[in-house]
Amino acid sequence: MAEQHEVLTTEEAAALLRVSTKTVLSLANSGALAGEKVGRAWRFLRSDVLSFVRGTESQRGRTGEAE
Repeated sequence: MAEQHEVLTTEEAAALLRVSTKTVLSLANSGALAGEKVGRAWRFLRSDVLSFVRGTESQRGRTGEAE
């Protein structure tokens, strides 16, 4: 369960998705990939990244807001 809440950096999310960091940032800025901006950096939950790969929305939704 702790793995679901693991926080990933942009670089880690890109490695998990096997895409560039530029692609991850583009997906996050468009709202396609749920994430939160912390200062100037983005952070992603591993569960949200895996949900994106599966084509399902995470429990938090696309905006990254808790329900």
